[in-house]
Amino acid sequence: FLLSDTFIFSCFLISYMTVRITTTVPWPNPSEVFALSFGGKPIPLILIAIMTFVLITSSGTMALAVNFGYRKNKKVTVMLMLATALLGATFVGMQAFEWTKLIMHEGIRPWGNPMGAAQFGACFFMITGFHGMHVSAGVIYLSIIAYRVGSGYYDRNKRGNYETVEIAGLYWHFVDLVWVFIFAFFYLW
Repeated sequence: FLLSDTFIFSCFLISYMTVRITTTVPWPNPSEVFALSFGGKPIPLILIAIMTFVLITSSGTMALAVNFGYRKNKKVTVMLMLATALLGATFVGMQAFEWTKLIMHEGIRPWGNPMGAAQFGACFFMITGFHGMHVSAGVIYLSIIAYRVGSGYYDRNKRGNYETVEIAGLYWHFVDLVWVFIFAFFYLW
């Protein structure tokens, strides 16, 4: 599953780079498009920096959850998995805020963009939306696994094997890694 998703995200990002390099219309400046105003002054990429911090922090809580899962410490494993899910949900909420700002206030749409190349909106919404869908699915998956750990499901049915926590962790780290590439290509390039 992760391998197929790797190919899909790779194709999306390579296509994005191809579109961006070949378009003749100027590409929007990320520092302007993704700036938030505080006190009347725009702060470039502040929301994106916070979103990235939240997602990278969630990777740390997930790594700790896997560690405590192998130690068979159910309580701490559940708390860390739920913290990871909460951070993921926070990320998705901030992404929804970002999309609302871009659509309602900046006029960026998948079919057009007043700030430059029309392809920007299509690429941005497709790739970040696909990633956001994966984060949302991960939040649900982590919540289910945390419930199962807390209820003793793995103790009863898997003879105390918490391997599923590690599998959930691999998925979550993959989602985080993909964000690093999206961050680099959309917000820094």
